[in-house]
Amino acid sequence: MTATRTLPQTPSGDAPSRRGAEARALTQALFEELAGLEPGTAEHGRIRGALIEANLALVRYVAMRFRSRNEPMEDVVQVGTIGLIHAIDRFDISRGVQFPTFAMPTIIGEIRRYFRDNVRTVHVPRRLHETWVQVHSATEDLTVALGRTPTTAEIADRLQIAEEEVLASVEAGRAYRVSSLEAAQERDDTMPGLIDRIGYEDPELASVEHRELVRHLLVQLPEREQRILMLRYYRNLTQSQISAELGVSQMHISRLLSRSFARLRSANTIDA
Repeated sequence: MTATRTLPQTPSGDAPSRRGAEARALTQALFEELAGLEPGTAEHGRIRGALIEANLALVRYVAMRFRSRNEPMEDVVQVGTIGLIHAIDRFDISRGVQFPTFAMPTIIGEIRRYFRDNVRTVHVPRRLHETWVQVHSATEDLTVALGRTPTTAEIADRLQIAEEEVLASVEAGRAYRVSSLEAAQERDDTMPGLIDRIGYEDPELASVEHRELVRHLLVQLPEREQRILMLRYYRNLTQSQISAELGVSQMHISRLLSRSFARLRSANTIDA
């Protein structure tokens, strides 16, 4: 039977920072225990399950960054949990890296893959989707009957709906079709494809995951230290300007910056 673990005591202060420290300490202890167990055994499965449970907050934190995608948050969390499990199975405790730092790119990548492969860019309301199905069917029937493509008015008359509804449903139906980026413009093969007209390499793309990791580490600092770092590196204020804005000495700002860097390094690296 596994002995009861006593988590290291953390100084009183910011509650999220304290919870984060406790979660990291528990994760570290669980990985140390997991390393000595045979994969496939009941005890290995139990500890692995405890690791998943202990790091679900990390998945929810990452999932919240995708809340603007108009997708149920439960689905995003479930997909992110798959990434968490992959990260747990691949994590090597001997590498000296904190598990959240290792796991975040895998969780983010799994969620992005989900949106890329399974979610349409445009979400079509159910009423428009049903109308589009009827319009599509009526268009095929009228094309056969008339020997030509029917007009909007003819489709509307066939379905007994307004022409505006026909046009809206046709527009919505485009969400179900994917155009090739390499396809030339319709009716003009001499025109360049979409990839030549709208494609470009975003110079910031390579640093996206790095920024995600920095944000994850930054929220573990006390609020005042977060603000000082934001003023220094996002607003590009000097230490003298920061001290004037916050009403403290420049020497104190320098000490707080040094302490913040030490905390960030400690959060990102497991002590040997």
